[in-house]
Amino acid sequence: MTDLSRTLALSASGMQAQSTRLRHVSENLANADTPGYRRKSIPFEPARLQGDGWAQASGVRAGALALDQRELPRIYDPGHILADESGHYDGSNVDLMIEMADAREAQRSYEANLRMFDQARQMSQSLIGLLRR
Repeated sequence: MTDLSRTLALSASGMQAQSTRLRHVSENLANADTPGYRRKSIPFEPARLQGDGWAQASGVRAGALALDQRELPRIYDPGHILADESGHYDGSNVDLMIEMADAREAQRSYEANLRMFDQARQMSQSLIGLLRR
């Protein structure tokens, strides 16, 4: 695996992981008002990329989905269909500010990996152009 193709693989793994993260953030935002919904988060893990030799590259991949175990807020609404005899039901533990910050961070990380991918692609095209001369 050449250095340029290794760089392409590294940035592609970062884009794929950030894409998965952004999908879970959007699910959290969509379910922020769903009673009993627990926030989803996804950790990143190192991933060995295909290759040979001592310079094998490590990438990143999305790990196992984790549900936020914080206590769900109790909401008082006696008219709600899920309310118990005291008039309370479990709300969602999704914090919109945290989700928006996570979405922005995932977007910027994705864009940084995309720029690195594009730069490596341009460099490999330039190298091929030089070799054709």
